[in-house]
This record gives sequence, structure tokens and C-alpha cells, in this order.
Amino acid sequence: MSRPFGSGNLFADVHAHLADEQILDLVAAPGIRITRIVSTGHVTDWQTSDEDEWVLVLQGSGTLRFAGNDRMLVLGPGEWCHIPAGARHRVEETDPHQPTVWLAVHFPDGEA
Repeated sequence: MSRPFGSGNLFADVHAHLADEQILDLVAAPGIRITRIVSTGHVTDWQTSDEDEWVLVLQGSGTLRFAGNDRMLVLGPGEWCHIPAGARHRVEETDPHQPTVWLAVHFPDGEA
């Protein structure tokens, strides 16, 4: 069975102020999920996933904090990070002056 053709714009419907992060799955198939996340000054709780996650900041900025070594990583437009499955992390802050648009790719542990 073939999948339907799809297209869109990663910057469509990006709002300047959101009560909660906006998370939109763009593509999902066995073994992979591609998501657009829009943050407007949001932070997240600590999280751990059983999938690897590759994130790219397209607009704005975001700071990731990793538990254990308390490492902080600031990402701006064009910068990316691979978060291995099981890595406890959180979004410490996002740009308070403009929406931060992330592209996240989720895939099974060990298939990077």
C-alpha cells in the first residue's frame, strides 16, 4: 500500500503566543516519526524516551539540559542535537521574543 503524497510549510500557522507547546506530527511510518514543535517561551518537565530523537532549531532558540552531568546545550537556527534513547533531558528555556520552531525526528534506539 503506498502512502499519499504530502506537502506543507514548516512555518505555517506559527503563532507568537501559545498557552502550550504546539506539537504536530508531519510524517509517521513504522520506525520513524517527524514532528514540528513550536515553543513560545515554554519549558518542559524532565523526560526520557525509549526512542532516539534528533532535533533541529529552524527559528528562535532553545536550551536543552541533560541530567546526570547537568550539561546545557544552547541551540539556534540551523543547530541540531542527537538525544539518545534513555537520556533524561528537558527544554530549559526557549526564545521569549519569538516562536522557536523545532524539527524533531524520532526513531528506534540504535538506528542513527
